[in-house]
Parts: sequence; structure tokens; C-alpha cells
Amino acid sequence: MVGFSRSEYACKCGCGFDTVDYELDTVMDEIRKHFGKRVFINRGTSCVEHNDRIQLKYNSNYLLGSSTSQHLIGKACDFFVEDIKAETVYNYLDNKYPNKFGIGKYNNRTHIDVRRSKARWDKSVKQK
Repeated sequence: MVGFSRSEYACKCGCGFDTVDYELDTVMDEIRKHFGKRVFINRGTSCVEHNDRIQLKYNSNYLLGSSTSQHLIGKACDFFVEDIKAETVYNYLDNKYPNKFGIGKYNNRTHIDVRRSKARWDKSVKQK
């Protein structure tokens, strides 16, 4: 492990799944160094059951076990940086990794996964 403990990445259901990809941990450590602030992981790895619960919460049509989430294989992390807007973190990651990784923007957190292809999304709610 580079900079975060396995327990910080562990599945939130308490099952003990805490496998994390080395490249993801390296990217997370770079984020902490770049901003010079504390980084809090909301969701690191997820077991299938916990992931299914999360998917059903946001999509009532979700089919159990059908997810291809990078969280299931320890390659994804949802997090926030203390005192830094999620949009700022998203923009930093998008500029640093313009042709790879999955990067998502939410109102109060950012998603990063270390897939080889490029994926981007914005699920933040625009303030009026």
C-alpha cells in the first residue's frame, strides 16, 4: 500500500473485502499530495451484495448481480478532499488523465477508477 490503509478502502457492509488495486492507491496518494489536504474515502471496494444494495437504491430496475462496477474488483474509489469542491477535484483529474480512467463528478464527492479506457460523467445537481 502506498498511502491509504486497506481499512479505508474496505467494503462498508463489514464483510471484510478490502482488496485494492495498487494503481488506484497510487492515484489516491497523488491526489492527497497535490491538494495537501485530508482525503476521505466514501466508498472503496464493494462486495457484490453491498454493491447490489447501492445500485437498487438509485435504480429500481437494476438486476441483482448485473453490475460491472469497478468497485467490485478494487479499482474504484468515491472520495472527497477536505475543503476542496468536488468540481475542482474532478477538473484536476480530468486534466491529469485526459485519455484514461473513469472520472465522475457528484455534488459532494468525486469518483475515480483505474480502467484503461476513458469514461466521464457528471451526476452533480446544478445549483440555481
